[in-house]
Amino acid sequence: MNAQLTNWDDLRVFLAVARAGSLSGAARSLGVNHSTVFRRIAGVEDRLGVRLFERLPTGYALTAAGEEALGLVERIEADVTTLDRTVTGQDLRLSGSVRITATDMLAFWLLPDHLARFRKSYPGIEVEIVVGNETLNLSRRETDVALRIGNTPPETLVGRRVGRLDFAVYGAPEYCASHPDADLAKHDWIGFDSAHAPLSRELEKLVPGIRPSIRSNSVACAVRLAKAGLGLAVLPCAIAELKADLIRVCELPNTFGLDLWLLTHEDLRHTARIRAVLEFLTPALTASLHVVCKD
Repeated sequence: MNAQLTNWDDLRVFLAVARAGSLSGAARSLGVNHSTVFRRIAGVEDRLGVRLFERLPTGYALTAAGEEALGLVERIEADVTTLDRTVTGQDLRLSGSVRITATDMLAFWLLPDHLARFRKSYPGIEVEIVVGNETLNLSRRETDVALRIGNTPPETLVGRRVGRLDFAVYGAPEYCASHPDADLAKHDWIGFDSAHAPLSRELEKLVPGIRPSIRSNSVACAVRLAKAGLGLAVLPCAIAELKADLIRVCELPNTFGLDLWLLTHEDLRHTARIRAVLEFLTPALTASLHVVCKD
């Protein structure tokens, strides 16, 4: 790598384009505009005197030089991230920012009330919520705390199981009144894409061979579709039970549920502001799940 290339921000832009395969995708991930990414990449290539990307109709593809640079820059990224985590992990101040990532349904319906109380207790801590179903990388500090659903969290992360999300079948009162048939196979169903494979498998067990009339990659969207009367859906009780315009139609045969975890990277668990978030949200979320999921 050319010794003149010492700006870490430029290297971050290079990594973002290499991973996204386009300027627009890199711009979104970095929170900057398209022209900024274009200028940064052009500047990097100019200083190196080599082209790192082929400009194709389908996006940006790494050249041979770009592939070689990628390996070097990823090693630099790992060292910078380790330094960042190590220093941040020794921060004892109850101030600064904490980035929390959560799926849309958790961010919309479970977190807000708890975060309102958290902010009253810790006014010096700024909270940033990153909403999305994709998994952000805690090791690369894309997020500080992750609220994740699943029964097997990554071994590289530390945290706490805050409870279990139980699921059942729900529908809108108007839909259920106009579709009184007890045979679930005769109903319209709201399904999920491959991002929610466990829910899709449960629906298949419940109604073998079912073809949902509408699908979504978002549980929050499925809740809204069910409320609109588009059919029945397998939904988390912690969310659906809070909706007056949804009723529980039936239970799942095997009482299907998924664990809810509050996680961070092991190097950050002693950071005061991150520990404060974990210690505040863990009992709060546990209480929420216990209240709304009990029979």
